[in-house]
Amino acid sequence: MAEDVFTNVSMKAGDAKKSYQWYRDQVRRLGPNVSGSQLLGQKQLTNRIIPGEMYLFMYDPKHKDTLPYYDVMPLVLPFSQVADGFLGINLHYLPYLARFNLLRDLSKLNTRPIDEKTKIDLSWRLLNASAKYQPATACVKHYLSNHIRTRFLKINFSDWITAAMLPVENFKNAKKEKVWQDTKQKYGY
Repeated sequence: MAEDVFTNVSMKAGDAKKSYQWYRDQVRRLGPNVSGSQLLGQKQLTNRIIPGEMYLFMYDPKHKDTLPYYDVMPLVLPFSQVADGFLGINLHYLPYLARFNLLRDLSKLNTRPIDEKTKIDLSWRLLNASAKYQPATACVKHYLSNHIRTRFLKINFSDWITAAMLPVENFKNAKKEKVWQDTKQKYGY
């Protein structure tokens, strides 16, 4: 299913850079049949993350009883491994257009030919240094290894925007519109 979703949209895009609206239209045509659980049902899952790549996985937060809301199906760009897990940008905390714009800006950090091993060089210092990355700083989360509930679906660089446009966020205790509004207030756009 994941391969079909990404392949379907990639084939339609070809080598051309497409607009935000084009990606949203392609995802809408897929219908409501795409879920994070279906994507995680793939055989190409991995047990480890590499900073600068993108992953989808299921997560059960340690302090979920005290959090106002949380995402159990994060789509994350990890940038730092720490002793008990990793730090990463959960794109689901951004509305779709902000995700698109952030990924467009971050993709400029890649200077090599694009293939399935492409990643970007991310760091907290970089994210905090430029105003164009400010939306990302509001979405940085600490993921504990012992609270990750599935293996990781690695998203190839060429499929990042497609993955970001898929409506697979799964927030608990709040609707996504409330989460997005709170994120907007944190970084003032």
